[in-house]
Amino acid sequence: MTGLRFFTVYGPWGRPDMAPWLFTEAVLRGDPIKVFNHGRMRRDFTYIDDIVSGVIAALDRPPADNGQIKPGGSVGPHALYNIGNNQSEELGRFIEVVEKACGRTAEKIMLPMQAGDVPATYADIDEIARDLGYQPTTPIDTGIPAFVEWYRAYKGV
Repeated sequence: MTGLRFFTVYGPWGRPDMAPWLFTEAVLRGDPIKVFNHGRMRRDFTYIDDIVSGVIAALDRPPADNGQIKPGGSVGPHALYNIGNNQSEELGRFIEVVEKACGRTAEKIMLPMQAGDVPATYADIDEIARDLGYQPTTPIDTGIPAFVEWYRAYKGV
């Protein structure tokens, strides 16, 4: 068994409740965006193509059955991998990339940290890189413009 943990996935057909979609939609409409923790949050934004590469790598190489006891006490073959961009980005910079891709400046409503949120996420991909050769290839400077282009075509704006 292989478990995969995805980090802040974005791209075509992404979730409309996530920041890339929400910010793109608002900036293109001229609506304000809510910026929590005054933009001082970090996320490991991962473009969908990099997620797919990691999933395929995991499918192509199931964990070996070496008979050794694994963390948690099981002897069955299993692995758990983070799939992320391995590059935590500050929210303020992410917004700048969205603005540039949209060709407009966002009106920002600066807010404190939301209850229950965390200031940073970061995917440690050492194990999937070592075991499966996974390496993300899409920085936000490439992925966000690709998403905005898709969004414009999808929404006809």
